[in-house]
Amino acid sequence: MGSELAELLEAAAVGRFPSPDGGTTVLPQPGDRDAGVIAFTAHSVVFTDEDPRWVRGILAALDCDRLAATMHPRFLGALLERTGRSMDTIDLLTVASPLAGAPPLRLTELTDLAHPREARARQRRDDVRVWAADGGVVILGRGVAGRWEAAIEVDEGRREAGLGRALARAARHLAPTGQPVWAQQAAGNARSVRAFQAAGFRPVGAEALLLAP
Repeated sequence: MGSELAELLEAAAVGRFPSPDGGTTVLPQPGDRDAGVIAFTAHSVVFTDEDPRWVRGILAALDCDRLAATMHPRFLGALLERTGRSMDTIDLLTVASPLAGAPPLRLTELTDLAHPREARARQRRDDVRVWAADGGVVILGRGVAGRWEAAIEVDEGRREAGLGRALARAARHLAPTGQPVWAQQAAGNARSVRAFQAAGFRPVGAEALLLAP
């Protein structure tokens, strides 16, 4: 992936995390699109092209637990205003190792018909591919720092039947050989959190992505 953030993510994917020293690492953006914050256990990473001195000054001025400072609404609000970006939510960041062989789920790759979820994915990822199952879709593409990211969607009438777990697990078969698969879930989306964890995705931190205008 070729950036400081990419190297950090590659290490985190195999369980090597930043030292839990209560500190914050400020890194340059891996590209024009990707900026944000990742909070690991007792250590955060802010990836932005803004002046690191400005970032640290805002964090130091916050009247809050320093372990929570990078995800504090006042810090994120200041970062959004400074960069002119927007954001959706703070997500749970998860990762899983790839699985060999074809997915044990009948899938059809969509090449001509754009799925609504695909259009959203292309705003945040490169090399997006979409596969449909009976009652849902799985999406794979290259996101932050070139990492492979998965997303799924299950039709309302097919929920609570294990399809979400099967789609999330299928993403691990669809990833390129040797590449971990990352996925973000909104913390309040308990169905999605359960599905990805049941499919072998393990939590590594919290992530707030800043979306380019």
